[in-house]
Amino acid sequence: MLLISLFIATLFLAYSNGANDNFKGVATLFGSRTSSYQTVILWATFTTFAGAVTATFLASTLLKNFSGKGLVPDAIANTPQFHIAVAIAAGLTVLIASLMGFPISTTHSLTGAIVGAGLVAIGLKVNFAALGTSFILPLLLSPIIAIFWGAGIYSLSNYINSKWYLPVNQKMIDTCHFLSAGIVSFARGLNDTPKIVSLILIIEYFSIQGGMITIAIAMALGGLLNSQKVAVTMSTKITSMNHTQGLSANIVTGILVIAASGFGLPVSTTYVSVGSIFGAGLIGKKVNMRVFSQILLSWILTLPTAAIISGITYRLLQGNKI
Repeated sequence: MLLISLFIATLFLAYSNGANDNFKGVATLFGSRTSSYQTVILWATFTTFAGAVTATFLASTLLKNFSGKGLVPDAIANTPQFHIAVAIAAGLTVLIASLMGFPISTTHSLTGAIVGAGLVAIGLKVNFAALGTSFILPLLLSPIIAIFWGAGIYSLSNYINSKWYLPVNQKMIDTCHFLSAGIVSFARGLNDTPKIVSLILIIEYFSIQGGMITIAIAMALGGLLNSQKVAVTMSTKITSMNHTQGLSANIVTGILVIAASGFGLPVSTTYVSVGSIFGAGLIGKKVNMRVFSQILLSWILTLPTAAIISGITYRLLQGNKI
């Protein structure tokens, strides 16, 4: 019964992840009016699924990191109760944010949930050094790097265009923009799927390949059915954007997330994507600071919210054997 509950909780987390994250890769397409909502969400679903399948071969480090091993002793990290608490807490945190229209980080939610359950299980014996170097540092640095790169790439494109007066081929720009959005969504599938799959690998019936495909399907459904509010925030509320801004932001996001996946760094696609869009918007001087401040607040609240829910859930599971 515990393993069935774990499977259901992990599918719930994957669905919530899709609802909050699937649209982020294609937000610039919709925001710059390059394509319709229906077209871009289908493109995001297809390319995210492709990234999830590729993760089967390339993302073994992330599988290990998000199983909880290294942060808490293996005797606890390998228990269904620990994994159920993490999946429920992270899933609830992400779904609540999705329904409110806030693009938060599943990576951050999982990290908070792991810490919350770990604190209840072993108190302050949680490996905070590993938490800082392998989890918190990449999460904090990634949006800062993305803001500078987003602003830099967009500024560079403007400079080149003004210096040499290059003719603008709108069809070519739109094609590159569409491809870059697909790359970002592919990178998200590559980076996020193994983090969620790591929770169900203690179920003997699942191979890594089977787990990846199952989670990818749940993520796709979440994106197709519940991504509208996050779509509006990402596409129109942070900044109004033109085609070149959207393309610049996507190039930055794709490069950073794919590079992080290769090194096993748990960066947040959300933080990178929002950061690059914000950076490009800064150059155009069209950023909505009120909305961006609200998003930052939701990021700050993500970790403690997930940690509290996870700690309570883990304690309840300890007291009531399913």
